Amino acid sequence: MTRSERRSGRPWSVPLALGDVPEAGRHIDLVADTKTRAAVAEHAGLAALPRLEASFDVAPHGRGGLRVIGRLSATVGQTCVVTLEALENEIEEAIDLLFMPAEALPLVATAELETPADAPEPLIGGAVDLGEIATEFLILSLDPYPRKANAVFQSSTVGEDSAHPFAALASLKKRQPGEER
Repeated sequence: MTRSERRSGRPWSVPLALGDVPEAGRHIDLVADTKTRAAVAEHAGLAALPRLEASFDVAPHGRGGLRVIGRLSATVGQTCVVTLEALENEIEEAIDLLFMPAEALPLVATAELETPADAPEPLIGGAVDLGEIATEFLILSLDPYPRKANAVFQSSTVGEDSAHPFAALASLKKRQPGEER
């Protein structure tokens, strides 16, 4: 990871300039090395990231734009929310994005208007960052509540009073001697 990557907060940066994409398009396969996987794992809040790969087909689109179609593939180490044990999940995610120069994008008049899901992304500095795209798709693909297979949450039962959320406070109040009610 270079100094500029660390400053920008991007754990994986693989820029591709518009001028580096021929009219017929370009295929790029990325495989993250150990240092990059460690940085992406830390950025994404993962316990481990033993495998991170992406494959892209990048082609010119319209006037000064790029179409990025590809696939992200990763093995992520997470912690089971039920058992708190380590587990690994496989991620396979399709990528299909359109990038246009910022000046070609329609201006949004107010913050109340929502951008359509299929709206183009801005092409920043005449380039796309394939490493950043892969990192974003990885984070968006993570299971926020990972569970091991057959993991079942069992709450402790203290008694019938434990059915309501303030049962523990009520039992403390009953135990305090010399207090009038």
